[in-house]
Amino acid sequence: MYHAIFALHVLAATVWTGGHLVLALTVLPRALRLRAPQVLLDFERSYERLGMSALAVQVATGLWMALQLVPDWTQWFAPNAPLARAVALKLMLLAATALVALHAQLRVIPRLSAATLPLMAWHVAAVTLLSVGFVLAGVVFRYGGLGA
Repeated sequence: MYHAIFALHVLAATVWTGGHLVLALTVLPRALRLRAPQVLLDFERSYERLGMSALAVQVATGLWMALQLVPDWTQWFAPNAPLARAVALKLMLLAATALVALHAQLRVIPRLSAATLPLMAWHVAAVTLLSVGFVLAGVVFRYGGLGA
């Protein structure tokens, strides 16, 4: 069962991180060059359902796997356990992603214009870097956690 959940987690991470890399490296530069916020809005509209579904799968499968690796969730932030530190890192990345994404959805996207494109670019860069951080933090589990 663990292997199937892990496979779903990795596939969802591929969709989430890959989508944000495409956004940051191809869509965003075009939108900035053209000063056209609609380019970003069109990508968001076409990617949002798939991307958010992938994130939901990652959260669900990640929590399930965390419970398998560190069964006592009260120990997820235990500083003396390498696997718990890795779980804590992933949870902190998730919280940071949620904060940046919520700010973008509630404050930046509703007012998106050519003038606010640079602010949106910072949000895209932040979420993209956080998503890559998720992937790299996931690799840590292969080696027994942080500080193992």
